Order: sequence, then C-alpha cells, then structure tokens
Amino acid sequence: MATFVDQVKEMGVKQAVIAKADEVVERVTAGMNIADVRSAIRGDEPRRPNPRLRPHADSFWLHIRPSFYHTEVTHIYPTFRMGWMSTFMFVWETITGIILMVFYTPSPLIAYSNMWNILSNVPLGQLIRNMHRLGAEVMVIVVAMHMLRTFITGSYKKPRQFTWATGMILLVLTLMLSFSGYLLPWDQLAYWALTVFISGAEAAPAPAVVNQNILLILQGAPSLGAGGLLRWYLLHVLLMPLLLAIFFFVHYYKVVLHGLSLPPGREEIGEDTAKRVPKNERTYFIPDILTNELMWSALLTLFLTAGSLWLWDAPLETHADPVVTPLHVVAPWYLSWSQGWLKLADKTLVVGFIPALLVAFIVMPYFEIGKSRRYADRRVGLSVAFLFMAFMLVSNWMGSPEYAVASSPDREVSIEFLPEEGPSLMKAVPYDELIQGSFLPGQNLGANYPHLNEALAELQEAVLRHSCTMGNPRITTIPADEWKECRVQTLADGGKQYNLAFKKDVMPDPYIVLEIKEVQPGLMRLTLNYEVLEPDNPNEFRAKTYWTSYLHADSNYKEECRYANKKC
Repeated sequence: MATFVDQVKEMGVKQAVIAKADEVVERVTAGMNIADVRSAIRGDEPRRPNPRLRPHADSFWLHIRPSFYHTEVTHIYPTFRMGWMSTFMFVWETITGIILMVFYTPSPLIAYSNMWNILSNVPLGQLIRNMHRLGAEVMVIVVAMHMLRTFITGSYKKPRQFTWATGMILLVLTLMLSFSGYLLPWDQLAYWALTVFISGAEAAPAPAVVNQNILLILQGAPSLGAGGLLRWYLLHVLLMPLLLAIFFFVHYYKVVLHGLSLPPGREEIGEDTAKRVPKNERTYFIPDILTNELMWSALLTLFLTAGSLWLWDAPLETHADPVVTPLHVVAPWYLSWSQGWLKLADKTLVVGFIPALLVAFIVMPYFEIGKSRRYADRRVGLSVAFLFMAFMLVSNWMGSPEYAVASSPDREVSIEFLPEEGPSLMKAVPYDELIQGSFLPGQNLGANYPHLNEALAELQEAVLRHSCTMGNPRITTIPADEWKECRVQTLADGGKQYNLAFKKDVMPDPYIVLEIKEVQPGLMRLTLNYEVLEPDNPNEFRAKTYWTSYLHADSNYKEECRYANKKC
C-alpha cells in the first residue's frame, strides 16, 4: 500500500492506477502485462524477449502445455482436437457435478426426493442435471474417439507407449466415472443397472472368498443399500475424479515431453521429429492455440446447453425397488457390449476376459515390432482394428433388449408402450392431454390431442407385432388382412382335420383397452387391460391381464415423433 501511495505522489493517480493494473495483470498471467495481452489478442509480433513464453515456465496451469506446436498438428487433422475436448468435458462435468452436490444427499431415504427437488424446485436444476448427464455421454464418446484416432494414426508407437497406456487408463476411468453416477438418483434404472454390474464380482475367476469380499466392498453390505450408495457416491465425486486428474496430468506431461506426433506421412519410417520443430513451422500457444481452444470451448458449451434445453433429457425413473426386477434391464450404451457377451458366454469367462482385454490393449505398443506409422504399411493392424469395431457394434446390438430376451407378448407390448424405465411416446404425452377415459389402440381423438393420438398409434403397432387373430379382429380399426396368420396347422386323418394351436409368442384375438384415471391431483394412473383368447381352449375362455403405470405432471419425459408427416 505504501508503494502505491508513493506511486501516486510521484506519477499521479491515473498513471499510478495504470501501473498497478499492469503489475496485477503481469502476476496473473505469469509474465505478460496489459500491452502484451493486447498485442497477443491482435496477433501482433511479440516484443523481445518474448513474454508469451514465460507462462509456460511460471504458470501453474500452462506449464503442462508446450509453448509452441508444429504447424502440421494445429490443423483439424490429425488430432481432431479430441484431446482438448476431453479435457474440457472433464472440467464441464466437475463444475456441473459440484452444483448438483449442493442439493444431493447420498442416502436411500432421501436421495430420490432430492432428485425430484432438483428437477422441480431448484432454479435451473433440470437444466444442470441434463447438462451433467449429457456431458458424461459426450465425454465417453470424445475420449473413445481420441483413443481411436491415436491408434489409426499410429501415434501409440515408440516413444509414446506409456502415453498410450495412460490414455487407456483414462478411458477406463472415464467409463467408471460415468457409470458410478448411475446409482446416485436411486431409481429403478440406477439400482438394477448397478445390481447387474456388481453381480459380476461373484463370477470373477478367483477364489470364492475373494469374490465375496469384493462384492461386499462394492455393495457395502450383503445387499445393495445405504452403504453401497454412499460408497459409489464417494467413488463418483472423490476417488474417480482424483485418479482421473492424476493420470490426466501424467498424460499431459508425456505429451509435452515427446510432442504431438506428426501426420504419418510427414516423417521418415522409424523417425520421430515431433520435438524438433523448425522456427518457420512453429505455431505458438499464445495466442493462436489458446484462442483456437477457446473457440472449441464456446462451441461445445453451445452444443451442450442447446442440447440440454431442447434435444435431450435425463428423465427420472420410479423409485428403486429391490423386489421388482424390470423387464429388459440394460446397461448404459457404452457398456452394453458386455451385456451382449453375457447372453452368449459364461459369466465367469466374460468377467475374466474383459480385464485381460484391457491389459492386452495397454501392453500392445510394447510388443508391436512395426516401426512405420504409414497407413499402407499397417493394413493388417488397421483391418484388425476395423473388425474389432464391427464386433463391438454387433456386441452392443446383442446387449439390447431386442436380442435373445423375450417375455409374454402382452408384457412385451406393455414394455414398449409403458416401459418401467426410460422414455416412450406415451410417457411423453403432455399432462394436459391425458384425458380420463378408456381408449382403443389406434383410436384418433381429434386435432386437440396430437401427442395422445401418436401414442395410441404406437400402441396399435405394438399390438400388431405381438398378435394374431382367427379372422375376427377385436381392434376394429385394423383391417383383417393386415393381421399375421399365427395358427400352427397340423394335418391329421388324411388331411381332413386340423389341430389348431397358437404360437407361444403371440396373442390370439386380443382385445386391449387403455384406461386413464387421475388418482390424485398431478398424478395419472395408466392401465392396459388385456383380454386374450386362451390358446389351449380358444372357444370357451378368454384370459385377462393388466399392466399399470403412473405418470406425474412433472415427469418431463421427451420422445421424438416417429411419424414424419405428423407433429408432436
């Protein structure tokens, strides 16, 4: 303070304030004063010695970034900016996660109500949750694409083997960080997805006592409950981010140490000249790379915000119920490949194979003998990579509910129309369109109910997929010739008699009614009533079943319209 007073006496108030501001800016930027910042923004040549290099030596954040890059790696190809976008997404998830933590308590007694409070009462709560959930999905995609780009361009080869290894660890941590957040809402989707996941501990190829203790650590108790929720919460907000941050800095350090690899055709075979950058081919971090990354940050922020507002929602399912197992429990899309493997192979084999596959990916660069990074010299490796990607896509499809898992036809229709978890056209109908009454599949209620009309049309399609008739369809809006022939006919007595039996995966001659009734203000009960011919006695008996679901006025489900010529 005394120094500033002396400056005022010597220079006057205006000049003293300017000098003090200049000093503060230089300290904040670790070496650049106001004039240097202005010249960097304008793109002017720096003064000598170049003050734009000092932040890379003195700044806490910029010391992990190179002071200059080879111009070849500043274009979209070959880096595609995936590394920077991965870093941005981690920061994005940290900020939005901290905001959500303020309103959340990791207890089964109140966690679910906390989620409703965030969605209904906290200002911008639903937007922040959508941003956090969408950000997690985008982060998984970006990190996976970053690793794929690294493999295709051969950037994992010597001397970057350890950089690749840390990248693989970061990919696994990203998957675990995203998945560990699945349990926190304590809804049906969270509870049963995690239940299926941790059940793998019992099937691990290890002694039973080891598996039991691992299961106990993951669950926090003999069954998943308060202890398990607290442990996965700590994993999600503390341990996983801490480990990810540590390997993040190690990864960046190795990138700075070896430099960003040049395009495969830019170097001679076996050479690595990324660190030897001629002066005429240098692009300095300040201002060119910095402003470029700020632009990508702005674009990602726009995409995530707009997507969370208008294109994507993170709906909350019903409260976790350990007694009721939802039909077609599915893993997150980025782990559904493992669920597909479980449908075809022994659980112990799958649980043992996954970590072995991870280890193989990590050590792969240390055993590959090929020195060339050029595409023409890596036909076998690239072919194997593309075959593996195709295999993973097929495995993801196998992990979907449509593959190798089926229930009774009436329940399949109910799950498609009113799923226990996830959105549907019926769940997306605005609450003010849910008029009380009974409705048939395909019924049109007029122009005032476009969303409900869409849902009833979808119900009609679902019924058609799982039904057949004896020639007298009970759903009068569907022509008889559109129904499938579902009778299995067996000739007997010289072809004069038939044994009529119905296939087990269809409903003979169904009569289905959707009943909507308000059970309390803001809560509708939706009931699908089924009346179906009994296959063993079709002329005398009709089996009756029903399926019930509830929709709250604040459920906030969204679903794309499936009919291009209609609006919803």
